[in-house]
Amino acid sequence: MSVPFVRFSARETIEQVEEGNDLAPKFDDRGLITVVTTDAESGELLMQGYMNAEALQLTISIGEAHYYSRSRQVLWHKGATSGLVQTVRELLVDDDQDCIWLRVSVSGGASCHVGYRSCFYRKVPVGADFARKQTDGQVELEWTETEKVFDPQEVYGNAPNPTVL
Repeated sequence: MSVPFVRFSARETIEQVEEGNDLAPKFDDRGLITVVTTDAESGELLMQGYMNAEALQLTISIGEAHYYSRSRQVLWHKGATSGLVQTVRELLVDDDQDCIWLRVSVSGGASCHVGYRSCFYRKVPVGADFARKQTDGQVELEWTETEKVFDPQEVYGNAPNPTVL
């Protein structure tokens, strides 16, 4: 399959970046841009990741999410191994073009390599909720998802865990 070339504009003026029609993404000093990914239908936050220029170009040209793994230092096509492909319904860029928002449909219904639908499956109690539930100052996470969509061992086998401790 031939992938169309995607060219980004040089960042020249604030007006061009904030109010113009040019896609001029601002990658950080490691060549990465933050990506927030939500479900296109429900708006549910699925994951946060990063793209390098190649991942952003592939995402735009193919229409499926590609990311750059900081821990493994590799480009990855989301769902290539698991089948849980994220089809991009909308790609938005923020005002100063240093953050991408993907609105996606997910085949298989999950986006987290741990097996949950969302990578955000635990919450941290804050304020009065924290004071009420914690007696020694220790933060105890609360589960927002308890059922896994898939078994990571069955999907990935003995592949290395993408998370580095």
